[in-house]
Amino acid sequence: MNIVTGKQQKPLRAVFYGPEGIGKSTLASHFPNPLFLDLEGGTNHMDVARMPVPSSWTMLKQFLGEFRRDTMGYSTLVVDTADWAERMCTDHICAERGLESLGGQNDYGRSYNLLYVEWAKFLDFLTEIRDACGVHVVLLAHAHMRKFEQPDEAGAYDRWELKLERKTGQIMKEWADTVLFGNYRTIVVEVDNKKKAQGGKRVIYTTHHPCWDAKNRLNLSDQLDMPPDGLPPELAAAVETVPPTMQANQPVQPIQPIQPTQPVPQPQTAPQQPTVAQAAHPAPQTPPRAIVDSTAFNTKLYDLMSMHGVSEQEIQAVVAAKGYYPVQTPIGNYDEKFVDGVLVAAWEKVYAAIQAQREQAA
Repeated sequence: MNIVTGKQQKPLRAVFYGPEGIGKSTLASHFPNPLFLDLEGGTNHMDVARMPVPSSWTMLKQFLGEFRRDTMGYSTLVVDTADWAERMCTDHICAERGLESLGGQNDYGRSYNLLYVEWAKFLDFLTEIRDACGVHVVLLAHAHMRKFEQPDEAGAYDRWELKLERKTGQIMKEWADTVLFGNYRTIVVEVDNKKKAQGGKRVIYTTHHPCWDAKNRLNLSDQLDMPPDGLPPELAAAVETVPPTMQANQPVQPIQPIQPTQPVPQPQTAPQQPTVAQAAHPAPQTPPRAIVDSTAFNTKLYDLMSMHGVSEQEIQAVVAAKGYYPVQTPIGNYDEKFVDGVLVAAWEKVYAAIQAQREQAA
């Protein structure tokens, strides 16, 4: 058994949450060399590097898998925001299980458990990216207020929490090295025997409080002022003590938008004259792997097809082989629940079947 002692310096797994407009994306943009997975368009007004916006949970995981294989020199991965990612995860589970929504009659919490398991796998994969690639991982999230009641107290009070399902929010707090809560600090003063609010200064709370969740493993002060153009000095110093392990001189490659895979051009050769037998019985022409217009069918499926260079004919062949629809049925005529719950939700299996068909045809 190999016993390890002493501190282990690893890049951070950080969660920063707060109400809308507090500056979550701006703060994350000041982490070292960040790459955003922007799911809600919160960085449109910012000069930052972004991945393409995934249209499904399957595509989101594939983008992260590509980043796992090649970080392109980026030192921080930012998911903006976790609650929008959770929404994608929920849609994926509902489509896969044929549910209208989580819960429902006679569900007994099973669908919420499925969400918890899938979210735990997602967080585990982010940890794998952190460890394998040596990059910081920052999850941004919105905050909302919930009524909180303690069993040993007579009353209830409002507190800020992550805008996530209870189980997924709890495991995300456990996963993070630090959980930071950003809010506006309001000072109440008494004027003419009346209490009035003043201030509105943006601050970051780093330690747990009855009115909000926070977690501090970086020895930060309980409250940090949030500067408009950088990280708070204490947080910046803490980030510098656990730098990412990427090579500083590795060039940063821009993220390219997803384009349909084009057929590889073949060298031009002189045409050969067909034999008498070939002229009498011409060989069937294999259609090129061309992606049809995205307006013809489900956008989520179209994005996955474009990403992997899959043609409509290949999808039709796999679907027909499984007995779902006749091979001549256009994808646009497939039932929407079938597309979301089978083709998109189980895309890894669908694409594996397509690859098998390609090998057989080669």
